[in-house]
Amino acid sequence: MTRTARSPRTASPPVEAAAATPPAPPRHSGDSASAWRAGRKRLRDHGVKRDAVVRTAARAFAEHGFHNTSLDDIAKALDVTKPTIYYYVRNKEKLLFECFVTGLEPIRTALRAVKTAQEPGRERLNTVLRQYAQAVASDFGWCMVIAEHQDLSASMSEHIRALKVEIDQGIRRLLREGVKDGSIQPCDVKMTAFALAGALNWIAHWYRANHDMTAAQIADAFVTIFEEGLRPRAAARRKNTARAPARAASATTRSTAKRLPA
Repeated sequence: MTRTARSPRTASPPVEAAAATPPAPPRHSGDSASAWRAGRKRLRDHGVKRDAVVRTAARAFAEHGFHNTSLDDIAKALDVTKPTIYYYVRNKEKLLFECFVTGLEPIRTALRAVKTAQEPGRERLNTVLRQYAQAVASDFGWCMVIAEHQDLSASMSEHIRALKVEIDQGIRRLLREGVKDGSIQPCDVKMTAFALAGALNWIAHWYRANHDMTAAQIADAFVTIFEEGLRPRAAARRKNTARAPARAASATTRSTAKRLPA
């Protein structure tokens, strides 16, 4: 892979050239470029502008692919100069890595939050899976799924694998705790964790921001499907038994109606 040459890092961000009407972001309209067009206070906010660079890069990588996106493309989408991008990230490889880490952070935060919660294992797992689904359906989803397979440095690749193992182990722990407290039916924890992550990761291959469902709605739909599969069978049988009288009454009503003369 041809690497973009590094530009020397300066003490302060370079002054961007004045631009005409800014181009739309690569994937969908957003306010990333506004980080450079805000009031005096926000213009001094390095974090806001760095986040804008990372988010715009994630959208461009998802739309055009990592190798087909240049730093020039990202600078153009932000209506800034290319040296400005170098002030916030040293190269395109590092930018993809930051997209991956940013996308993963809500999942890691959820795992930390539920670690000491008092709810049953299945409810805590649902909280994490919901955040997982929303993360994969976010601007960073594509980068989360493909980053490991790009031409990243050995240290970055190792870091990515470590973060993925952390999340995998966190999901397995919640599955084991759910089985132990009876909220999840006995299962092969390793295979179940793989199945859950595989289904959620695939969202990045088909979901787009203009989809007729929001990321939150997709997350809820996936969690509902998973919950039915993970629910202990005894609970499922009780649920079906409770519905049986209503189904029988409905069938009797239909049968009686058919026998009545017109």
